[in-house]
Amino acid sequence: MPSLMLRIVPSLVALTAAAQQPLTVQDAIRRAWAGQSGLQAGEALVERARGEAQALRALNLPTLSLGAGLTRTTEPMQVFGMHLDQARIAQSDFMPDRLNHPAAASGLGATLTLAQPLYAGGRLDAAARAGAALAGSEAASQAHRRQQVAYAVAQAYFGAQVAEQGLRYAEDTLRQATETERFVTARVDQGLLLRSEGDRARAFRAQSEAGVAEARNRVASARSGLALLMGADAGGPLATPVDAPLPAPSGTPGHRGDLEALKLQGEAARQGVAAARGALKPEVGLSLTAGTARYQVGEGGNWTTASLGAKWTFSFSDSRRVSAARAQVRAAELGLKWQEQQASREADEARRFLDTAQAKIAFAKVALEASESARAIRTARHREGLLPLVEVLDAEAGLSGARTLLLNSELEWRLGGAQLALALGQPIEGVTE
Repeated sequence: MPSLMLRIVPSLVALTAAAQQPLTVQDAIRRAWAGQSGLQAGEALVERARGEAQALRALNLPTLSLGAGLTRTTEPMQVFGMHLDQARIAQSDFMPDRLNHPAAASGLGATLTLAQPLYAGGRLDAAARAGAALAGSEAASQAHRRQQVAYAVAQAYFGAQVAEQGLRYAEDTLRQATETERFVTARVDQGLLLRSEGDRARAFRAQSEAGVAEARNRVASARSGLALLMGADAGGPLATPVDAPLPAPSGTPGHRGDLEALKLQGEAARQGVAAARGALKPEVGLSLTAGTARYQVGEGGNWTTASLGAKWTFSFSDSRRVSAARAQVRAAELGLKWQEQQASREADEARRFLDTAQAKIAFAKVALEASESARAIRTARHREGLLPLVEVLDAEAGLSGARTLLLNSELEWRLGGAQLALALGQPIEGVTE
């Protein structure tokens, strides 16, 4: 047992140390890209789209079919044909009685057919190009989903960090409230303050305890949300501070996956028009067949067939599909235009949001400094008996408001940078791979 404990304890220590390793926002994003089930499902969709594109490209390749079967029949035409295929027609097979009332015939047959389309009005090539465009569209959509996940991770990461700072502020307020209650209670017991002042101090301390409980719940919720997005444990300290400088913009042009996906969908729709037109044109194909019919393993007949043929079919349904395909092209083009307009507005909104958050941070820092000074002065003067308790509580409320304003402003500023990167198609938090 002691030896077993000696092996287990170091393992537990190693696991605990690994869980407490600092986590940067860049590492959190990479872990989410690697381990999140939602993104893995998206990768499966990309793989499916690529497989479908390969299947469409293969429509121009030869089709090979093999058939084999055992037949036994007394149907006159089939009996005669079976004997003919088996290369065992004799003079007696032409006798009327045997033609009209043949004995049952049995045989084993097999055929191998190779069919090669030579011309299909361009519909096969158009289908292949449409499939490739749709596969590219799915891949672009997946790239955009990755960026959306990166933004969500940044939101959860810095939200958790702000929640933890909020908890520290709440605990500081509780310490101050506890000390204030102790001081006021002592003065009430000495008859220097009214009992109502003691009740007010006790209420302030109870409210502060409730604030700590609420702050702890926010931290737990933010951490669990981050772990869900990462698809892994999110323990350990968060190493990237919310007020760290924003990553420098990438030097490469922005690339929004959703816009690229819509462009490729438009290309697929245009190829759909070509495929619909091709359905109105004739088809030309080559077919090669080799067959055998056996009445015994070593006895029977063999034959080959080569055919080159053309077929043309007109359908009012096919002609209407051309109009439908053109409408699909218009819908794709207008959808892309609308999405581009939305993307432009999103970028403008993100810039304004970022500028506003920067201004709020500057104001919040002034308010925080003034509120901390006001609390210190009012607390000291209250202890000297120069100010009522309500002035101290008012200073505490002002300080809590200033802290909340600063934390929220810093979070908005950080997420504003991520929103702008998402809108411009730039890497979020500088993460590319």
